[in-house]
Amino acid sequence: MYSDKVMDHFTNPRNVGEIENADGVGQVGNAKCGDIMKMYLKIEDGIIVDAKFKTFGCGAAVATSSMATELIKGKTIKEAEMITNKAVLEALDGLPPAKVHCSVLAEEAIAAALQDYRVRNGMETDYVGCGGCCGGCNRVSHHDENGEA
Repeated sequence: MYSDKVMDHFTNPRNVGEIENADGVGQVGNAKCGDIMKMYLKIEDGIIVDAKFKTFGCGAAVATSSMATELIKGKTIKEAEMITNKAVLEALDGLPPAKVHCSVLAEEAIAAALQDYRVRNGMETDYVGCGGCCGGCNRVSHHDENGEA
């Protein structure tokens, strides 16, 4: 059973689309379920002023993408790096255990887009890691099969 917030973000997703000339773009996917998330960031003076996404996947994948963009808008890069799958889960009032991996993808999409921004701007050494497993911090995985850190 999905929470009202999950259903709202699935049926009325926020920030869908692309940002032309985005400052950071990250794409991640889950081979087990086929979900793919692509996140676009517009960053000015170290603040995420806009975030958009395109997601191919289930309702939970769409909802977590939508919520993730809402959570990072207006945040600094460092604040956005600290947003975890658990923060996305809490903001949505939870997900069924079989769908927790969607919140992990949202965390990884944020991290991948931020890492892309850092690479484009010669700031790779400033990257502190994300806690995700998109490869942005060169770790194989931080999560078990349920998406738990």
